[in-house]
Amino acid sequence: MAPPTELPARPERGSAPGFRAMGRLVAVGLLGIALALLGERLLALRNRLKASREVESIDLPNCHLIKGIEAGSEDIDILPNGLAFFSVGLKFPGLHSFAPDKPGGILMMDLKEEKPRARELRISRGFDLASFNPHGISTFIDNDDTVYLFVVNHPEFKNTVEIFKFEEAENSLLHLKTVKHELLPSVNDITAVGPAHFYATNDHYFSDPFLKYLETYLNLNWANVVYYSPNEVKVVAEGFDSANGINISPDNKYIYVADILAHEIHVLEKHPNMNLTQLKVLELDTLVDNLSIDPSSGDIWVGCHPNGQKLFVYDPNNPPSSEVLRIQNILSEKPTVTTVYANNGSVLQGSSVASVYDGKLLIGTLYHRALYCEL
Repeated sequence: MAPPTELPARPERGSAPGFRAMGRLVAVGLLGIALALLGERLLALRNRLKASREVESIDLPNCHLIKGIEAGSEDIDILPNGLAFFSVGLKFPGLHSFAPDKPGGILMMDLKEEKPRARELRISRGFDLASFNPHGISTFIDNDDTVYLFVVNHPEFKNTVEIFKFEEAENSLLHLKTVKHELLPSVNDITAVGPAHFYATNDHYFSDPFLKYLETYLNLNWANVVYYSPNEVKVVAEGFDSANGINISPDNKYIYVADILAHEIHVLEKHPNMNLTQLKVLELDTLVDNLSIDPSSGDIWVGCHPNGQKLFVYDPNNPPSSEVLRIQNILSEKPTVTTVYANNGSVLQGSSVASVYDGKLLIGTLYHRALYCEL
């Protein structure tokens, strides 16, 4: 008789359900860890946005809204002769706009006039006005008194820097050059240091909108500052949460960089090879945007967002507020920080820049109005 065939051993009763139960426990555990991490990141982002902060209004006595600016003046730069340039009409994915179908432009105001008015500058033929989407701006005056205007531009939400020559007699801008570079993937602001030379901030490492959001959410601190010249382009400072406004000291020795989501202003020493080394960091209690320098005193004037969540999640019934800081003696051990102006959004929403000239203060916004004040 042939030996009986051996049957495989049967698993003990209940072992398969045990494995399934263990798998479910692991899955639930991993999901819990993921949700906890997401919750922690969300809470951290709310803190970086100052989502719970409110401001009490601090008014200035002699102010009025500037006629002709209805959809934002994100940046302002003023020449030594009192001519002020305004970057108007910025549009960005996810950002509110009061004029979504109107291209941006550059306005000018003569602050030496008794009643200055904002006028739009003509731009030379051949430049694509329909896709003009200006952001940060900076001026440079050459040895022969030629005035160059540098404009961060986002045509079709891409990233370029446009260099113009200002022709005062014609109230116009002559387009000279468009700068594109792989080291400029998400340009925010710019400070010119030559006729074709500048420092620029990248507020994100990535250019793709989804990756930008992920970078911000995860707080990767990959934003940086880039130096550009026709002969050399290089990263000269990095490790920022979101590098934003940038400017240079009157003596050209220091570069100031606003890290908007870290609520900081970085002081960087500029070297002959154009590299930068960090000297100090000034911590503040607000989201610092563009930086303007008073050439006579060296004081830094800052347009700030007290509550970033209101800025990006726009609610007309609870609009973003505005805040202007003046920083004196930033190189000292204890700089003086003064809140010059604050508003809950009833007058001015989303202040992004504040510039002074001869007792006059201009306050621009990300997508709202602009204010002219006499100090």
